[in-house]
Amino acid sequence: MTDTRTTSEDGSTRAANIFDVARLAGVSHQTVSRVINDLPNVRPATRARVEQAIAQLRYSPSPAARALVTRRTRTIGLVTPGISDYGPTSVALNFNYAAREARYSVDTVSAPPDDPKAWRSAIEGLLRQRVDAIVLVVVHVAVLELVRSLDLSIPVVACASTARRSPLIVSIDQYRGARAAVRHLSELGHTRILHLAGPATAPDAIERARGWSDELAAHRLELTEPAYGDWSAASGHRLASAWDVGPGTSIFVANDQMAIGVLSALRERGLRVPEDVSVVGFDDVPEAGYLYPPLTTVRQDFAALGELMMQKVLLAAEEPDTTTEATPIPTHLIVRHSTAAPQVP
Repeated sequence: MTDTRTTSEDGSTRAANIFDVARLAGVSHQTVSRVINDLPNVRPATRARVEQAIAQLRYSPSPAARALVTRRTRTIGLVTPGISDYGPTSVALNFNYAAREARYSVDTVSAPPDDPKAWRSAIEGLLRQRVDAIVLVVVHVAVLELVRSLDLSIPVVACASTARRSPLIVSIDQYRGARAAVRHLSELGHTRILHLAGPATAPDAIERARGWSDELAAHRLELTEPAYGDWSAASGHRLASAWDVGPGTSIFVANDQMAIGVLSALRERGLRVPEDVSVVGFDDVPEAGYLYPPLTTVRQDFAALGELMMQKVLLAAEEPDTTTEATPIPTHLIVRHSTAAPQVP
């Protein structure tokens, strides 16, 4: 089965690829990848439709794809930052789930979050172990720049938030999630919306702050300088204790852990949430719905992100000469009791 050519729009012929199969079968290229690699969770009727399209186009995966699937290690190297924050931990956990479902094992190593040399050393160590692909969970802009410079002979996928799209980067849409949070506060009638941001060097924090400022501009609201925390509840408590916060204020906090500290500090100052101050977090940690009051926050779909990262690894092997950018996974605003319309004195 060597004739895998199809006709382009200009009348020329070219080899059929995985995207041609997906269009003909009416499915996503990720679904085609799952069928090719005999992975679970594909409906029998869908699998049959994909197989029919493969036969009709006489499509055959590239030798690199076959090498990835048949390579004896069936192991993926995962590099994570040496921190226990909820977001990076959830990304790594859900990628492990997705890899296991695809019948791969994962070798995980950690490196200091802000040390590109340590990350390069970790990658080199995994390459010596003959892993089939490298996956990176990036939380610092310096490491993100290293990722952009990598040129390896095996698939590389990075999880990182950035406004600059790249075929090797996947992410959750931090920017639009932040805009949704600020829009919610604006629609409630808040005109003073402060921002407690994460570290200035953290890609997630940068994108959330960008979404906050752009949404304020869209509503022609005052833009103030954000405060910068370190993702911890302690930093949220410290900053909110000293902030110029009074009745009628609202705060968009860049993660739920810092929001926990903010709620505690406001209570100690005699300010009621949401009667005096509305608070929105980000992440939807398991405890968010059980705080006092239950926290309005932005939920991230880490399970979908883990699966997308694994699909990206397989696609990079099946179509190594095709560059595609993955659309960031959308977030969902979860409205609870920490936000309300500002009370008029």
